[in-house]
Amino acid sequence: MKLTELLRTECIRVGSTVDDKAMALCEIAALAKKSAILKNVSEEAILEAMQERETLGTTAFGHGIAIPHCRMKGVRDFVVGLLTVPAGVEFESEDAQKVHLLVFIISPPKSDNAHIRLLSTVSQALQDASVVRAMIEAPDSETLRSLFLKATKEDVSDQFPLRRSMVHIFVQDESAFLEILEALSSLEDTSLNVFDGQSCSSSLVAAQSGTGSSVKGNGAVSKCITAIIDRSLSNEVIRRVETITGSLQECIGVMVTVQELTYSGGSLGF
Repeated sequence: MKLTELLRTECIRVGSTVDDKAMALCEIAALAKKSAILKNVSEEAILEAMQERETLGTTAFGHGIAIPHCRMKGVRDFVVGLLTVPAGVEFESEDAQKVHLLVFIISPPKSDNAHIRLLSTVSQALQDASVVRAMIEAPDSETLRSLFLKATKEDVSDQFPLRRSMVHIFVQDESAFLEILEALSSLEDTSLNVFDGQSCSSSLVAAQSGTGSSVKGNGAVSKCITAIIDRSLSNEVIRRVETITGSLQECIGVMVTVQELTYSGGSLGF
């Protein structure tokens, strides 16, 4: 994706005088509505979507920057816009600083991976305080646009995300634990981690006894094997576990869950 195309020139404004978060979101909605991409979406609907996202937690991430964003039905392409507030506006930032630069993003409803990559590209580009300061001090929209595109290197990666799943294998059968771990360790391109825990009943007994330590016995100790795998390996994981436990539908002491991931990045050592 090219940010030169996603950043809408008509959605850029410098020198706003808004003095609270509600007014800032109203101005963003009005700016966004100028894009032809949103011709079938009302300004009120844009504002409502932005406000709804803010109820989940502020999109201000400190150092005078906020990235208000939302996904909307009826939107066919991304709309990115810029707004500077030289005097600053309260935006419920965790560092309590006023926000001076707002980069807003409106995305199509089914664009999870592209939406995440775009947010990541923008947030990484705004790590340089001198670059952000230059944007805030930009005298006109064209200067602001140029500074932003230069900072973001213009393009958002189009690399197709790996289709991965997260597998949790909860094991209370200690005799099966090592066998399962060994069976999964030979899977290719898989990140494995093991977490220790204890059963609910063991925790309750320990809490009621005031010892704070687990009680030994069947099911007292619970281990969780977490695996990040290619989605195509989900059935293979289940097959390998069942060669050790027998049918999981009839198994007591081992439970397997599989969850498809919207996004995953990075890797872990063995």
